[in-house]
Amino acid sequence: MNQNIHFPGFSHTLKHIFSHAAVTLVAVGIAFSLPSAASFILYTWWPKVAENSHLLLINEISFAAVLVLLFNLVLIAEEGRRSLRMNRIASLVHVREGNNWLSRWSGRDLLKKISGTRDVSVISVTGYDTFVSERRNLHRFIEDSYEIRVMLMNPYGAGAKRRIESLGKQASLASYRQETEATIERLAALAAAGKKVTLKFYEEQPFWSLIVTGEYVWVQYCHDGQELRNQPEYVFALRKDKPAQGLFSAFYVHFLNQWNDPRHPEYDWNSKELIYRNNKGNEVGCLPYPPREDRRAEARLVMVG
Repeated sequence: MNQNIHFPGFSHTLKHIFSHAAVTLVAVGIAFSLPSAASFILYTWWPKVAENSHLLLINEISFAAVLVLLFNLVLIAEEGRRSLRMNRIASLVHVREGNNWLSRWSGRDLLKKISGTRDVSVISVTGYDTFVSERRNLHRFIEDSYEIRVMLMNPYGAGAKRRIESLGKQASLASYRQETEATIERLAALAAAGKKVTLKFYEEQPFWSLIVTGEYVWVQYCHDGQELRNQPEYVFALRKDKPAQGLFSAFYVHFLNQWNDPRHPEYDWNSKELIYRNNKGNEVGCLPYPPREDRRAEARLVMVG
């Protein structure tokens, strides 16, 4: 990555130069106006106030209000400085909450500063918003990547049923299965276009939704009873100077641990089956996906040799 928000480019430097020039001009203007302002206060304004008790009271109250305002501004600035330091330590570079124009604008601004990535890694529920509807606006990274690794919740498993039960009437198994099928079709098209696409399924209830695009990870918490698309989204960046610091490494290691867990079968694009492997990577069984209706209740792992 040649340019990102941690390493501003030349245009960013020009903005700082112009902003400093503007501040300098304002400071010069204030400095030249001070003598006339001081003369007005000492010889015109203050004599009138000193002779009028009502004006004196109003000025005292106004001055106290200004002092309180300035004190609060100092506290806000200090709190902002403290928050900036904590965000830097956690490597938090963006937060999206809701779908208002400010969140969309700041999200687009971040996307413009991130260059293309070689690989994309995803843990999601159905993957629909990432690969099909493109609601997350990450299609540029997906199209430019060479390798795509995806983990989706098995919509026919026990974890999916528990997830639907926690959501109540907000969702249904049928809709989850339809969205998952649409994602599989999209991934198959990407594989046909020459990309290296690997798809795995997990059986548990979803906990984290992660999208790793190069040196950035997009994180959402899968809260029980809440649709994933309504949850806040956090973006953490890798700190090249301190790679052990920040939450990027923690979430990326979590993805790798889940990806390498032999409990999660891999989807075979040719046979339309879920392939199970042992710790050594050897195939030990398979199941049809989706499971056939006439055998779903009694589906068992088909052991190989």
